[in-house]
Amino acid sequence: MHDEKQIIERCLKQDRLAQKQLYDLYSGRLFVVALRYMKDEDEAQDVLQDAFIKVFKYLDTFRADSPIEVWLRKIVVNTALKALKRKSNLTLALDGDHMINHEYHHQNLGFENLSLQHLLKMIGDLPEGCRTVFNLYAIDGYKHNEIADMLGVTEGTSKSQYSRAKGLLQEKLRNGVLDIKPQNVE
Repeated sequence: MHDEKQIIERCLKQDRLAQKQLYDLYSGRLFVVALRYMKDEDEAQDVLQDAFIKVFKYLDTFRADSPIEVWLRKIVVNTALKALKRKSNLTLALDGDHMINHEYHHQNLGFENLSLQHLLKMIGDLPEGCRTVFNLYAIDGYKHNEIADMLGVTEGTSKSQYSRAKGLLQEKLRNGVLDIKPQNVE
């Protein structure tokens, strides 16, 4: 097993081999994070690349008071959010039909029996705003007030987008709507 601390120290000295080792250790998991926010694999790959450029540029600010993977995930999430804002596709404004006024609790959404590919596809098919808030709240663990600050919206909008995303996902589960095309096996 690679010694993370040693790899980080070598990365700080601009050791290219160590940078590749760090990338190889985390790029797979971080790509999945980027893919949850972006519409396709190319956009997710761009986010991952941009995130690792930031990682190597700001690695000296990593304080090691939490695992490096937590720090890396935050960089990927922030890079994805900036990419979405640049594209100007992140629309969280809702019409009156989607304003839901009730308590927000983590509920069993019925995802236990889905493969990661199916779950990513379902999340990826959500409208951009719903997908972003769902990822931030349900998967990455941010609170609605934090999401509101990150996205420049109200806390109510964050809650409403989460509720709408949850409803859309539950509807897909009830209706068995999974537009996954089988992969070609050669």
